[in-house]
Amino acid sequence: MSDSYMTTVTEKGSINIAEDVLSSIVAAAVTEVDGVSSLSNTVGNDILDYIGKRALPRGVKVVVEDGAVMVDVLIIVTFGSVVTTVAKAVQEAVAQAMESMAGISPKVNVHVSGVSFKNSKA
Repeated sequence: MSDSYMTTVTEKGSINIAEDVLSSIVAAAVTEVDGVSSLSNTVGNDILDYIGKRALPRGVKVVVEDGAVMVDVLIIVTFGSVVTTVAKAVQEAVAQAMESMAGISPKVNVHVSGVSFKNSKA
C-alpha cells in the first residue's frame, strides 16, 4: 500500500486518495490517447517485478507533496504521429481524468521515450 496520499479535509472528515490510485487513473487516461503506442517501462518497476513486489503502473510516476500533485508519464508514440500533438493530448487527458475523478489539478510532464514501428494492421 502506498505511503503517500492526496488528502482533502472537509467538514465531515478527510478524504485520502493513495498515490497508487492516482497512478492507475493516469495510466488509464494515457492509454486512451490516439498516437500513444504504450506506456514506457521503467527500471524501478523492472526491479520490483524481478523481486516479486507489486509495481505501480509502468511509465507513471505520481508525487504528492504539500497538497500539490506532480505527474510524470513516460510514453512510446506510434510512428507517423506528431509527437508534440500526442504529448499535449496526453497532458490534457491526464489533467481531465484527474480533475473529474479525484478533484485535483496536477502538473503533468510527458516524456516521450520511444517510437513504435509496429504494424497495427492484422
